[in-house]
Amino acid sequence: MAKTTQTVLNGNPSGDTRHQNRTTVASISKQETTDIQRWRLLDEAGRQTWHYLETDEEVKAWPQSTADRYHLGLPLVLPDLKIPHTPLASVQNALSFFSRLQLPPGNWACEYGGPMFLLPGMVIAWYVTQTPVPAPVAIEMKRYLFARQNPDDGGWGLHIEGESTAYGTTMTYVVLRLLGANEEDKRMVKARGMLHQLGGAVMAPHWAKFWLAVLGVMEWEGVNPVPPELWLLPDWVPIAPWRWWIHMRMVFLPMSYIYSRRFVTPQTPLIRQIREEIYTQSHSSINFSSHRNSISPRDNYHPKSWILTLINWMLVYIWNPFLRTDYIKKRAEAWSFDLIHREDENTDYANLAPVSAPMNMVACYLHDGPDSYSVKRHRERLPEFFWMKDEGMLVNGTNGVQTWDTSWLIQAVHEAGLAEDPTWRPMLTKALEFLDDQQIRANCREQDICYRQQRKGAWAFSNKIQGYTVSDTTSEAMKAVMMLQHTSGYPVLVSSDRLQDAIDTLLTMQNASGGFASYEPTRGSEHLEYLNAAEVFGRIMVEYDYPECSTAVVTALRLFSKHHPQYRKADISKALDGALKYIRKAQRKDGSWYGSWGICFTYAGMFALESLASVGETYANSSRVKKACEFFLSKQRDDGGWGESYRGCETGVYAQRESQIVMTSWAIIGLLVAEYPDQEPIERAVRLIMARQQRNGEWKQEGIEGVFNKSVMISYPNYKFIFPIKALGMFARKYGNPEIR
Repeated sequence: MAKTTQTVLNGNPSGDTRHQNRTTVASISKQETTDIQRWRLLDEAGRQTWHYLETDEEVKAWPQSTADRYHLGLPLVLPDLKIPHTPLASVQNALSFFSRLQLPPGNWACEYGGPMFLLPGMVIAWYVTQTPVPAPVAIEMKRYLFARQNPDDGGWGLHIEGESTAYGTTMTYVVLRLLGANEEDKRMVKARGMLHQLGGAVMAPHWAKFWLAVLGVMEWEGVNPVPPELWLLPDWVPIAPWRWWIHMRMVFLPMSYIYSRRFVTPQTPLIRQIREEIYTQSHSSINFSSHRNSISPRDNYHPKSWILTLINWMLVYIWNPFLRTDYIKKRAEAWSFDLIHREDENTDYANLAPVSAPMNMVACYLHDGPDSYSVKRHRERLPEFFWMKDEGMLVNGTNGVQTWDTSWLIQAVHEAGLAEDPTWRPMLTKALEFLDDQQIRANCREQDICYRQQRKGAWAFSNKIQGYTVSDTTSEAMKAVMMLQHTSGYPVLVSSDRLQDAIDTLLTMQNASGGFASYEPTRGSEHLEYLNAAEVFGRIMVEYDYPECSTAVVTALRLFSKHHPQYRKADISKALDGALKYIRKAQRKDGSWYGSWGICFTYAGMFALESLASVGETYANSSRVKKACEFFLSKQRDDGGWGESYRGCETGVYAQRESQIVMTSWAIIGLLVAEYPDQEPIERAVRLIMARQQRNGEWKQEGIEGVFNKSVMISYPNYKFIFPIKALGMFARKYGNPEIR
């Protein structure tokens, strides 16, 4: 990283002198922004980090790229293009713009933000581990958090489009104070008022209370138990953590270790001030044990079951004081930390995601010490989650979407019939080289011991360093590779043996239902949701079948079998039959499918119709496809587009919003693969997309596109290029690229 001023977050509670002579946050806290023209994005084989250049010499040596300026919201000096009158002309203009954003390794980058609970964990982990923080990062994080403050009530939500909650407001307020915001700043006064209106920090959900206890602004008595002893349960036990959804168990793992150690960072004047600011009464007067189950109604998306409440009571009042021996405690801590170490080793300390990563860092700080290699390596890795934009610096939902978006872009251009166009061949070749480099070539060491899914041959959502198998990313990457490698003029970089490795891994991921989940097959019963302690998320405890993931696998298996018809022929045929059976069964009575990774029915419907089309089910010969098309058309807006609100993800009922180009593209693709016979409604949608395209070929960002766990929305900004390119290209290929006016 370029040389930058460092800072320790407001204080040095341990008396450590290693970071003396550093600029403090307080001394730069009045600066509202850095010089945004000094930021640079570095992409090293898919490892993305932002860097701030402090000297003019550094700026001269490392000029800003077009991609840098675009992501930072700076003006671009690009020519106006000829106004397109046909869909393919619009696609060509879009590619002219989007190709300029391709990074040297061949991938595309973008913000992957939206959740407001990711950044706070990072900052608190820095604070408690005495990690030096670059002053420009502190400034820009603070700027982002203020930019996303609710202008009406002063609070923050679970995600950027959500209403203010105790979770979002508590964590953001605390972190802004750690980053140097003054408690008398009018924005902080307003936020504090909203937090008090919500009942104060005692009304925040479990994950917030955990971090507040680590920071020392809440007592551990206010946190419901997170017993590491669960990791000692035999694997056959139905509630054993290895059965949980990967994100849930990877959060529970370090959380349980830290909880067991009851770690509290040494107190500072700032911490003592925050203690008195985030509650509606004096900190010393609060009976925290009485608030273990307190939660604001706005946050209580998944209320604790009576079973979980009873288990927590037994752990607090019976197990911990009377039955939990030192031997059990030490054994549970030792095994849980061994699993933490294995996770760090398997990901080179990148970790699964930005909730577990800072927790792992704190666990290593406690176990290995502040000067250990593990803590040092975590410090180096955490910045890969950060993203700089025009509003400031946020934390992404993973360490990027590199492989996912690159795979989709290749497919979009191929579907548009432009893969052989010499204009785009260099761009696509670089993208193919990236996918070649990012395939995971080996399984985890002792994968069964650390409960990891087979991964040899797979692709991860972000990059191979993170290294987690994902069923749909592997499928979409495979399809992209095969599409190009079977197009004249492209090199064969991924061999048949490597594609077979990918197939072998995919075939281990199918559920008994026939459907496919995300990271691994479902390992536990849905009844484990009775133990969902997170409160703010739904469907979080185990893996579920998804139409999106199942379709990705179906289409990848069919394309693979086209080119390799004899490889595991019977196994692939059986997998296809099961997956299609699941997709048909998952259709609702109104013809729709519920989506879990995009918003929501539009997204899932596009995928499901693609699955059915792959086996010849179309509007003309299938009643279920006809019903799905009718559902789509019933939601088309007067302007020809589709727009779906995230509220439908929460309620399970389609919710309208103004037309969005991404959702409109999903609907077009769904209707086209279904061979819906009437061109007119599809053409109206095409007209809307083309009308919103800018003169330089881009489309502007509209509403949020993605979702996970039903209640958390997340951004996929590259979708506004990828899916319009695919939709317009498919329309042009079907209808002869007519003039659209």
